[in-house]
Amino acid sequence: MQTYRVEFHCHTVYSKDSLTKPRDLVDSARQIGLDRLIVTDHNSMGGAFACKEIDPELIILGEEIMTTQGELLASFMTEEIPHSLSPMEAIQRLREQGAFISVSHPMDPHRGWKKEDLLEIIPHVDAIETFNSRCMSAVYNEAALAFAKEHDIPGTVGSDAHVTRELGRAILVLPAFNNGDELRAVIRDGRPVVKLSSPAIHFTSRYAVFKKKLFPRQRPPKPGK
Repeated sequence: MQTYRVEFHCHTVYSKDSLTKPRDLVDSARQIGLDRLIVTDHNSMGGAFACKEIDPELIILGEEIMTTQGELLASFMTEEIPHSLSPMEAIQRLREQGAFISVSHPMDPHRGWKKEDLLEIIPHVDAIETFNSRCMSAVYNEAALAFAKEHDIPGTVGSDAHVTRELGRAILVLPAFNNGDELRAVIRDGRPVVKLSSPAIHFTSRYAVFKKKLFPRQRPPKPGK
C-alpha cells in the first residue's frame, strides 16, 4: 500500500512571522523526503499558490485562518478565507470548497481555543491538531490528544514550521490520498512521527516580525508575477 509522509502545518514569507521563501520551503521538503506538504500561511494562500507553481505534485493548498475565537487549519482549498469571521462562518465557507478542516493547537493557552468554543465546532470539523511542535510544553499536546480521544475526533500533527529547519518535525504517515474526501477517509489511519521544537525557535518568528516592521517592503508578489 502506498503511503505519504505528510506535513500539515507550515509557513512562508506570506505569513507576517516568517521569512521562508516558497522555493526554500519546497526544496527543504523534498530534501527531507516529504511526499505531501500542506502550506498554511496565516490568513493567506499566497505562499501555498507560489509553492504549488514550483512543485504541483508535492503541494496541497491550505491556510491557517484566524477566526473570532481561534485558528482553523485547512487543506485542499481553492479560495482564500478572510480572517476575523466567526468560526462557523469560516467553516461553512471551507465546506463549500470541499476543504479538510482541522483546528490549530487547540489546547495551547497562548494561542488555543476556549473549551466551550471548541466543543461548539467539533461536530463540524474533520480533525484537531493533537501535536504541534511549537507548543511550549508537551502538556498542551497531551491535553489535545486526550480531548480528541474523549470526543472521538481524528488528529492531525504539524511542525508549524516558520523556518526550514523546523520542517518535518511532526508528520503523519498516511495511506495515499488525492483530495479532501479521501483524506477524511484515511485520517484515522495516520501514524504520527513527532518531536517538539526548542522554545527558542519562537525567536525566529519574533525576528521575522521585527525585520518586516523595521524594513517595510511590498507584499510578496502574487504567484505567477
